[in-house]
Amino acid sequence: MGAVVVDSGSLSLVLSPDQVLDRASMHLANALLGNPESAAGLEVLVGGLKLRFVTGTAVAVTGAEGLVTINGSELAMNKAVRVAPGAVLEFGPALFGVRYYVAVHGGILAPDEPLRSGSNLTFGKPQNHGDPSEHAPARRAVDPVRPVVARVTRGPQARNDDAGTWLRLTTEPWILSPESDRVGARLVGRPLEVTSTPAPQPQPLATGSVLLPPSGLPVIALAGHPETAVSPVIAVVRDEDLDLIGQARPGQMVHLLG
Repeated sequence: MGAVVVDSGSLSLVLSPDQVLDRASMHLANALLGNPESAAGLEVLVGGLKLRFVTGTAVAVTGAEGLVTINGSELAMNKAVRVAPGAVLEFGPALFGVRYYVAVHGGILAPDEPLRSGSNLTFGKPQNHGDPSEHAPARRAVDPVRPVVARVTRGPQARNDDAGTWLRLTTEPWILSPESDRVGARLVGRPLEVTSTPAPQPQPLATGSVLLPPSGLPVIALAGHPETAVSPVIAVVRDEDLDLIGQARPGQMVHLLG
């Protein structure tokens, strides 16, 4: 096994690919290194993380775009890169998207404590799922200037006789609230009329569900959502568009297309 020391902490988490907000980026990072699809990696919010590698390995950084350096020199994104013992990997502010993803050859093992300055991370032994690749498919990070467009289908609690709410949800612009987090993308705009009553008891909640709470402001359930909810689910974001929501930044416009 290899080791990494966190020299400077940030809002970073060790997560399995099914727990990250941009799954395609995490899968790409693992594929570049020949890791199994289930290998855990780092989700780095905005930037500010600094890692010092005790052991040499290979890494891949995907997702958000910004200045990422290795020993002060710019690191190539979306590419497997060899890292020597003692090398320092540092993340500047994300310029496109908000979440970087970091995979290490062999996969990162979850630490016993929260990821912060002074934490030690370990990575496993490569399991012969392939060698690090020098190339990756072209994939651009979310442009913060342009609206994020996500397609939706009607949810289980959408009222067929309430065409007005559905029309407004899918035609009016929404803005991603600064109060958004890994639990949910909170949208602000002109509140929708709440015509469905809350469930008498909590109902199972799936990632991508668009909830309509009493405020009338939609909330999209993200990877960290609770297992159940009482607010009606009026729509569901298509799975292939959900990663875009995970890379949107507060204040960015969001269009939900029906």
